[in-house]
Amino acid sequence: MAESGLRERKRQRMYEAVSDIAIGLFLEKGFDSVSVAEVAAAAEISKPTLFRYFPAKEDLVLYRFADHETEAARVVAGRPQAQSVTDALLEHFLDGLHRNDPVTGLNDHPNVLAFHRLLYGTPSLAARAYAYVERSEAALAEALGGGLDARLAAGQITAVQRVLALENWRRIAEGERAAEVRLDAEAAARRAFAGLAAGFGGLAVGFGGLDKPHLLGVTE
Repeated sequence: MAESGLRERKRQRMYEAVSDIAIGLFLEKGFDSVSVAEVAAAAEISKPTLFRYFPAKEDLVLYRFADHETEAARVVAGRPQAQSVTDALLEHFLDGLHRNDPVTGLNDHPNVLAFHRLLYGTPSLAARAYAYVERSEAALAEALGGGLDARLAAGQITAVQRVLALENWRRIAEGERAAEVRLDAEAAARRAFAGLAAGFGGLAVGFGGLDKPHLLGVTE
């Protein structure tokens, strides 16, 4: 068991190290100007080894989102029994804003801004990122109990989180500081999740075995 855990930690360190090297090269020279072979050489690994870790060149960048793929699903699954889904997700999003989590878009560190410009300014990366969004949405739908209603709710929740983050990033990219955007970002998140809760109505029936509709929506 200990040996297995050690192998996994070494594997994760490899992922992180190669991804960091690749992103550094992409930021310096541009995504399309750097070959996979160049990344492999800089990381001192073979090209086949690199592809074992990262099936596509875009995954070298998008690896940074890997931990966030199932984040919403984990929040829903781990929330207190009496807490609504939208309350739990709103609380988590507000906490992310408080921590300047880059995933919320509310981070004005130069390295984070450079990463976002790389991501949203490279068509192939933006397209590949959509697959990550789809997997996150699918995991959330599963946490909500599966079925059409769960998929509909997961799609709306995922869209709200994405649009909120993009709006925060847009304002910061245009020159505002994170501190200047924070209050508006928090107010927008509260409005958005309240709207979700109101729109869901009785869809909570059947989500994860819930039989109380208010557990999906924001509580009073």
